[in-house]
Amino acid sequence: MFDGYIKLKPNCPSCGLDYAMFDAGDGPAVFGILVVGAIVAGMALWVEFTFSPPYWVHAVLWAPLIVILSLAFLRLSKSTLLVLQFKHKAGEGRRH
Repeated sequence: MFDGYIKLKPNCPSCGLDYAMFDAGDGPAVFGILVVGAIVAGMALWVEFTFSPPYWVHAVLWAPLIVILSLAFLRLSKSTLLVLQFKHKAGEGRRH
């Protein structure tokens, strides 16, 4: 499905489905930001109130985790959104 990290291939190598009709837009990034933000904020608050570490410990803990989770959720959420578009035959809005 992907040609590179998040770039789509032009079509499916096994069935030939044209991927040009799919457009995820900014949805995967927004979804990833919300999920990663909730996870990291919750964990950071728990660590702060449980252990009260210095601020540099928070930077060392959460900066890499934010990057790793953001990269993981971006590809996962983009593929999920594209599959949902295909399943529900989502397309451009039309005026009647």
